[in-house]
Amino acid sequence: MCGMTVTVEDGRVVRIEGDSEDVLSRGHLCPKGPAMKELLEDPDRVRRPLRRTRSGAFEPTSWDSAIGEAGERIAAIQAAHGKDAVGMYWGNPLVHNHGGVLMSQVLATVLGSRNKFDANSADANPKLFACDRMYGDMAAVTVPDIDRTDYFLMLGANPLASGGSIMSLGDVRGRIKGIRERGGRLVVVDPRRTETAKVASLHLPIRPGGDAALVLALLHVLFSRGFIDEAAVSKVATGLAELRAAVTPFSPERAARVTGIEADAIVELARGFAAAKRAVAYGRVGVCHGPFSATASWLIEALNVVTGNFDRPGGAMFPTPAIDLSAVARHLGVSGTGRFHSRVRKLPEVGTMLPAATMADEIETPGPGQIKAMITLAGNPVLSVPSGDRLAGAFQTLDFMVSIDPYVNETTRHAHLILPPQPALARGHYDLVLHAVAVRNTAKWSEPVVAPEPDSKDDWDILQELARAIGRARGGVSAAVSAALGTWGNLSSERVIDLLLRLGPHGDRFNPFGKGLSLAKLRKAVHGIDLGPLVPGRTHRVRKPGARVDLAAPDVLADLRRVDAAMDAPAERLVLIGRRHVRSNNSWMHNCPSLVKGPDRAGLIVHPSDAENYGLTSGAQARVHSRVGEVTATVRVSDEVMPGVVSLPHGFGHAVAKDTLRVAGAVSGPNMNTLTDAQNVEPLTGSAILTGVAVRVEPFAARAQTTNDPDENMTRAGTLTA
Repeated sequence: MCGMTVTVEDGRVVRIEGDSEDVLSRGHLCPKGPAMKELLEDPDRVRRPLRRTRSGAFEPTSWDSAIGEAGERIAAIQAAHGKDAVGMYWGNPLVHNHGGVLMSQVLATVLGSRNKFDANSADANPKLFACDRMYGDMAAVTVPDIDRTDYFLMLGANPLASGGSIMSLGDVRGRIKGIRERGGRLVVVDPRRTETAKVASLHLPIRPGGDAALVLALLHVLFSRGFIDEAAVSKVATGLAELRAAVTPFSPERAARVTGIEADAIVELARGFAAAKRAVAYGRVGVCHGPFSATASWLIEALNVVTGNFDRPGGAMFPTPAIDLSAVARHLGVSGTGRFHSRVRKLPEVGTMLPAATMADEIETPGPGQIKAMITLAGNPVLSVPSGDRLAGAFQTLDFMVSIDPYVNETTRHAHLILPPQPALARGHYDLVLHAVAVRNTAKWSEPVVAPEPDSKDDWDILQELARAIGRARGGVSAAVSAALGTWGNLSSERVIDLLLRLGPHGDRFNPFGKGLSLAKLRKAVHGIDLGPLVPGRTHRVRKPGARVDLAAPDVLADLRRVDAAMDAPAERLVLIGRRHVRSNNSWMHNCPSLVKGPDRAGLIVHPSDAENYGLTSGAQARVHSRVGEVTATVRVSDEVMPGVVSLPHGFGHAVAKDTLRVAGAVSGPNMNTLTDAQNVEPLTGSAILTGVAVRVEPFAARAQTTNDPDENMTRAGTLTA
């Protein structure tokens, strides 16, 4: 979403800089932007299809041979074992590729399998679930109107490192500065004093997993002290009385015990939020990785609604993107939650995707519907899914696996075929997804800046050709599959974007006067087109009766019993959280030298008091044990984490791929997900619990021993030393 100026000489990229005239990012560009040159030129990037030999090595093959073989193998496996015998996994980078997003849904329709998984079950699904339950549409996602708010309450988010997550903004530092210049406040609630917390008006450290308890206590204060205009709220929402009754047991005093935030501070936080002229609460990855992630995400939405900060300037608002992603999702049938469940553990789908934490179960467990083959799209679940070592073993047992990916990484090394797409700078780009969650309505098309490499294909073509190959191998396609391919299969991805722009809320809708948006107009506006600030949209975005928000979702209110029980449970002695760095985007950019050079960023951060208690020193190695695994990491002693909390970053642990990812393989740091447990998921969405994981830490030289202490008696199923 950040505008870039790319200088090309003799067909080669020589420089990438921020575009000072970009309508959204305003010249801001984090280090990942210039690193796209390294992705383009990376000698480790796969440029031709690869086939795995009997020895386990890869050899080049032709596109026709690879796609033909994939189609025949997939069709044969489905003929023998049923449609669900082929699974699919969507990775994080696909969200930055409009062709991949759209055509992957066509491929999914061709397959007809329920065994579909994506990275959102370790990321945004709790937020999407909350929007589905509250607004009736998981694609009706609210974002903070940061440019006009006076009080920004941020839970579990670090936009100065992430660039904004479900809050596309660009120029993060400038927008935060704007809050201060208006006399406003930024309050960050996080177990770590993050980069964003360091520039906040107030940082409140919170015990991991305490988000739901904190927001419940805030709602308790607002209701009990008369800070809510119930008549006004009832005009836009239903279930207010039920919500008031539900939050009654959650006093600030009770919440203080599990959050580590004093009761008086919780009351003051509620007062400040209620008193602000324009306020917004926002929770992201830290909230979405917790044990009550779906309920906590829903409560944050409710906090905005009951304080009158929903659907108004400065509060939580719906973007009006040039392409109506909600309409596209409904057309594709991928909007909704809980309509079916996984075969083995009965975990719910979100947007037709099952939780990735159960992928290994579905591969390993015999019976009808067992996964025999996998297609992975731009994903590395061996590093990004809990119990990754187990998943790697499960991939080894598959009859067939094909990966659409530019690298031989920890996941794709198990594939029988690797189909490499063109790099981003060699194809046109419209950010279909991230415009839909932007803090300002803008639209921009980016032209290719370098010529495609000879004999290369982009994701749109790879996915379409694979879908057709499966159909041919079956001896024809069904009417539904024919319709899916017919809708987009004969069009270029650019033509589809043009049609979606014309049919969108800012489009010309085939207006003969051409007053609205089209791809041709975007091509002329190289810095993008500013479509204005966020505007109220409840009446057409909320898909509940009367366009009224639902404040009494039965399954969420029922889950409060689980929150209530946890508030009286004893706290774990030491828990693990993740963290983000501005130079890291999960695991897929770690082969760029500019992003991994410098000081070690994969170390274990430990509070000084815990370091003293456990005999740890900065620069030394420590063993970290959880119930399911063990890793070794370099210690960094710092008070940026609160006592009782240690932190490792996500996405590291590339030693196994050191021969094919030579830069990443030389980077130290363990795979955090060796410690996280695929059996430990949030029940409403099946999302992985990646924060607040109980761990034990000891100096590397110490021999780990099993004790009779239930807090420390952990069975270690795997070990990774880095």
